Amino acid sequence: MQEDNMIYKPETAEGDIYDISNKNVSKPIVSESDNPGKHAKDDLLTGKIIKGIGGFYYVYADGIIYECKAKGIFRKLKIKPLVGDDVELRIVDVNDNEGNIESILERHSELIRPAVANVDQALVVFALASPSPNFNLLDRFLIMMKKQNMNTVICFNKSDLVSDEQCLEYRNIYEAAGYEVIFSSTKKEDGLSELERILSGRTTTLAGPSGVGKSSIMNMLNPDANMDTGEISRKIERGKHTTRHSELIPLFLDTYLMDTPGFSNIELYDIEADELKYYYKEFEEYEPYCRFGGCNHFGEKECGVIDAVNEGSISATRYENYKMFFSELKDRRRY
Repeated sequence: MQEDNMIYKPETAEGDIYDISNKNVSKPIVSESDNPGKHAKDDLLTGKIIKGIGGFYYVYADGIIYECKAKGIFRKLKIKPLVGDDVELRIVDVNDNEGNIESILERHSELIRPAVANVDQALVVFALASPSPNFNLLDRFLIMMKKQNMNTVICFNKSDLVSDEQCLEYRNIYEAAGYEVIFSSTKKEDGLSELERILSGRTTTLAGPSGVGKSSIMNMLNPDANMDTGEISRKIERGKHTTRHSELIPLFLDTYLMDTPGFSNIELYDIEADELKYYYKEFEEYEPYCRFGGCNHFGEKECGVIDAVNEGSISATRYENYKMFFSELKDRRRY
């Protein structure tokens, strides 16, 4: 059996969950067929979970959203379908677009928070004004994405509200930290082509605090994107709860945007205080000038990183956040 072709597929109650399926697990889910959705009962389709709520999974396959349940054997085997999973579903009702999830194709990535699968990158959005950017929250998010080996692009929205000099300052700070930085203004439709370039052909999780313009960016990228979410809301009939869950929205061929609930606080977890420095790429250049090996850049004498902060070569704001996180992690370990 070829392990790179493995999928989750219950075959027996005894728990044999592996089988061989189409090797091209990343093939486009949006069909280019001339007659999308022309299927019969018991047809087996490949699709992608775009939402999960209340025990139902909404799978986008061949241009149609199917309301599906996962077989009980998945629960027995402690396998939970995730938003973003590529799955095989069998149609049980053609008229109501209902089906059962038969198998979950192999995941190429999995995030714990948010719990989503097959995401290629994260796009974190912060406003430059109204509200002012919370760099402590941004740095927390960047650390947790790096902890989960997820590439992150930073989008500063509402660029029309600040000066070019301020944009350049923020760009320099976070590019030095190893991140791609883009600026957008949904009011002026600035940054659209750059966003499309970054998103094209990928599944991207869209994250950020409430009120920074994530919905406006979504609508700027694809004014018709809400068509699919509206269909899901009608099927679920629990629209008031949908913002609590991650949702995958097809933008264009083979390109998805994962909309996640806004966050106001992020806890750093599974990180030791002594490891924190490795999440700050801009420290690397100056660490050879630290007097002591294993320097944590927090109160030590003759520290190359602290000298760089004092000289303005490293962002003082980033460093102050580092010290706050370091103390937080140190205190947590103590208790």
